Amino acid sequence: MKLELVTLSGVKVDQDVYEVMLPTAAGPIGVFENHEPLVSVAIPGAIAVRYKRGDSDSKLEYFAISGGVIEITGKRVRVLVDEADHGDDIVEAESKAALAKALDMQKNAKTSVDLEKATALVDRHQVRLNVAGLRRRQRH
Repeated sequence: MKLELVTLSGVKVDQDVYEVMLPTAAGPIGVFENHEPLVSVAIPGAIAVRYKRGDSDSKLEYFAISGGVIEITGKRVRVLVDEADHGDDIVEAESKAALAKALDMQKNAKTSVDLEKATALVDRHQVRLNVAGLRRRQRH
């Protein structure tokens, strides 16, 4: 099946894959070829991609997403998101520092708009940190 991961800055993935694991509002789902057609909301989380049937979990590729829309047909999974960061591109120390700053912003928010922005940043950096951790554990 074909995976298309599309962000505001362009196409991140446009390849044949064996399995895709997606974070949805109803919970995480695994998608294989011939999956029932579905349109769903993607929530902030990690997308995991298995390219070949026999690939072990250590070969999974991860992307941190901030949420978006998922469209599944029997032969294609299309994920439209604002941004998607490949696990290899995330620097764990930077993500920790950004998360700490976002948590501070959240704690000190004076308006509901500031709180909403800070909460979105907390979610974004927590997901990035989780994906960085998955990649680190995968390498060891």
